[in-house]
Amino acid sequence: MNPRALLILALGISIFAGSVQAKMTVIDDVLGRKVELDLPAKRVILGFYAEDYMAIGTENALDNVVGISRDTWEGWRPSSWSLYTNYRPSLKSIPDVGEVEAQTFSIEKVISLKPSVVLLADWQYKGLGTDAERLENAGIPIVVVDYNAQTLERHIKSTQIIGELTGQEKRAQEIADNYKHTIESTLQRIKAAKLPKPRTYVEFGNKGPSQYSFTYGKNMWGAVITMMEGDNIAAPFVEWWGPMNPEQVLASRPEVVFLAGTESGVAGDAIAMGQGVDRKLAESRLAGYKARTGWNQMPAVKNNRVYGIYQGASRSILDASMVQFIAKSMYPSLFKDIDPEQEYLNFYKKYLPIMPTGTFTAQISE
Repeated sequence: MNPRALLILALGISIFAGSVQAKMTVIDDVLGRKVELDLPAKRVILGFYAEDYMAIGTENALDNVVGISRDTWEGWRPSSWSLYTNYRPSLKSIPDVGEVEAQTFSIEKVISLKPSVVLLADWQYKGLGTDAERLENAGIPIVVVDYNAQTLERHIKSTQIIGELTGQEKRAQEIADNYKHTIESTLQRIKAAKLPKPRTYVEFGNKGPSQYSFTYGKNMWGAVITMMEGDNIAAPFVEWWGPMNPEQVLASRPEVVFLAGTESGVAGDAIAMGQGVDRKLAESRLAGYKARTGWNQMPAVKNNRVYGIYQGASRSILDASMVQFIAKSMYPSLFKDIDPEQEYLNFYKKYLPIMPTGTFTAQISE
């Protein structure tokens, strides 16, 4: 056989062998859906949880991201976006596919980017409705993860899924194990102490003191309060999230109040928390809520147990430290040895390429 024929035969055998060895992997996502795809994923569209994706998959995982729902990062956490884009300017060039809640998410744009997988939050997948079927009918797999539920089970499962997608299973398991240990050890202290459950209220303080914004029932901060043995006063009135009647808030006489905020709160009189936010400003915004009608008679206000918490540190594998903060605020005598804000920064130091500066937890002062 001549050399040319031998070369063609060798190439054919090599291609055939490669096709035999290539195997599709089946992932069970958080909804119990079985999704078949090639791993590690080479062309990924991120709907949400970009920081988690990077922490678990390493910064290199971003090299395979071909589209993002940009508003969930730049729009909701602008200072965080600036911090990351200053470090990695190429983030700005990743195509934007729109945002589900704003009804700008473009199925056509997603299809045009030819992704090997679309990673969506549970709320995004459900929000897309039949549009999700359009992607699947186009042969594009969708994997669903969920940190918004704020349950240990879904946090662990979501972290393991991202580990599979990025080929970082070992790193993902380490992060998941550390998260699990933090949650369980924190809860163990509380249960062992057998103290009365403090009546607790949480509100996203994005509208300032003059208008009540939404609180949480079964998910996000509401779920954390319940998990850490607090008595969430919103639970009987709000299933997931939504505003609570101000009179009912007062009648419930909360002993602990959490007001969540982001960097966007710097403008106006909203709660300001997060990257680049000065601590004095954060504390002054908390103090502004004392002026709400009837709040001067609230046990939480009388006893200076009104706390600020960074909204951007929720619904994330990074939120173990915020769980600690909520636990410490509700049961201060049990966690004198824990510095939640430092724990939050320690996660960045170990798993992420940037280090934020600002105010991520705060307490009202005299």
